[in-house]
Amino acid sequence: MSPIFFLFAFMPSFQNNCLSLYSMKTAQQIQDSFENYLQGLDYSREPLGLYAPIRYVLSLGGKRIRPTLLIMAYNMYAQDIESVFDAAAGMEIFHNFTLLHDDLMDKADLRRGQPTVHKKWDENAAILSGDGMLVLAYRYLANASANNLKKILDIANDTFTGIMEGQQYDMEFETRDDVTEAEYIEMIRLKTSVLLAACVQIGAVIGGACDADARLLYEFGEKVGLAFQLQDDLLDVYGDSAVFGKKIGGDILCNKKTYLYINAYLLANSQQKDELDRWAQYNGNDPDAKIAAVRAIYDAVGVKELSEKLINSLFCEALKKLDQVNLSQSQKQPLKEYAQSLMNRVL
Repeated sequence: MSPIFFLFAFMPSFQNNCLSLYSMKTAQQIQDSFENYLQGLDYSREPLGLYAPIRYVLSLGGKRIRPTLLIMAYNMYAQDIESVFDAAAGMEIFHNFTLLHDDLMDKADLRRGQPTVHKKWDENAAILSGDGMLVLAYRYLANASANNLKKILDIANDTFTGIMEGQQYDMEFETRDDVTEAEYIEMIRLKTSVLLAACVQIGAVIGGACDADARLLYEFGEKVGLAFQLQDDLLDVYGDSAVFGKKIGGDILCNKKTYLYINAYLLANSQQKDELDRWAQYNGNDPDAKIAAVRAIYDAVGVKELSEKLINSLFCEALKKLDQVNLSQSQKQPLKEYAQSLMNRVL
């Protein structure tokens, strides 16, 4: 075999190895580069009253989980990560649009320690600027998706519709006492998980992944998203507020029908059920007492351990999906490590 024939015969493997050795970025490198790009976007159009709240929301920071997942998935297949920043921006802008409207619906005063848009401006500004963010999200997605425009927009449309369906379920659950575990899992899948899954899938599609790999990566992101949200619920009850970044017990105070609450009520004896019912009607001025009492019931019936078991199971399922993707382990390792870092939050 001639040297030239030998080189071409093994070129795909050679290219894959080069990509994994020289072009795979770490999550921190991606986040730093993307943040610089995001903060450099131009919102100087008139009227300022429309664009100032958008600029404000995107300046508040955040974990940037969704764009990081998108870019990391792309980087498994291609090297020029900057070319996918527009798509990542589109998904991050959409995510922040949902937060802006969630804050308005929840009448929340703070987001990431700063006044929410409807508090800093007013409710009309929150509605209109949120709508503007939705349009911007589509614009940036379209900019990055010339070769796969219909496929990318189909994924985005299905995802965005699902998130709104999840939000509706979440609002309806507030007035229901018969929410099942299956209904709750489906709600958080729609409200939280599908966006993470879509980001991984879109990054892979733009990078050139085959349909089978793109689907496996979607399922990977979906399972990670479910595990992440369930852990978020767990941290809201059992986390360290200094590490978690917000006051513990908010879900209990708001009578959220979380996985913990639903299963605690199922496992509780009649006396514990009566106590849960009594605290659900409580409107006194001692929120810490309510949090402590409900958490004591959670401890007594063992829902913390039940939740941890489900979280671990979902995350293991996610890693199995990633293992099936037809790439070298070295190319998949950065994404795997980033997913693990998302779950290693302190209880």
